[in-house]
Amino acid sequence: MNNFNLLISSSRYNETNAGAELWFTLLICGDKYPIISSLDFPGLITATTNLNNRDILSKVKEILSKDKNFFKFILKIVPIDHVCETNLNFIKEFVNFHYSQYIHEGDTFRIDLKRRKSKIIERNSFINTIANLIKNKVNLDFPDKIIRFEILGNMSGISFLKPTDIINTTEL
Repeated sequence: MNNFNLLISSSRYNETNAGAELWFTLLICGDKYPIISSLDFPGLITATTNLNNRDILSKVKEILSKDKNFFKFILKIVPIDHVCETNLNFIKEFVNFHYSQYIHEGDTFRIDLKRRKSKIIERNSFINTIANLIKNKVNLDFPDKIIRFEILGNMSGISFLKPTDIINTTEL
């Protein structure tokens, strides 16, 4: 679980089916050796693809545009840009150093925080701490960019996203 670039959700007890579905999909997208891993969190699996995860999402969106019922078990695919230990100081440094590469002058942003089995991170304090690092304006409804944190116990995934970067099959 220490190195992944896609986080996939499925309904509980369908993680194995979603993993098989994802493996097949990644093969279609051109990754000959995808790695699918289970997590200790019901309804979640991870994947490591050797290809650019945004390119994979584009190819998956193309597949879904032709057949919106292509996935039977995958509910959501979230690209992950960086995986690290759940440590507030490290996360703050990482965001402070990297956000300007993704969030440009004039862009608005929103912070999304998904916590699972983590009492280390307190929601409001965390969001305020991260938001105070960024000089851009916040737009909760229609942001240009989203900084998404997936807190998975002692590991965290960080993503700098456009609102269209997440595939949510329940919204097709």
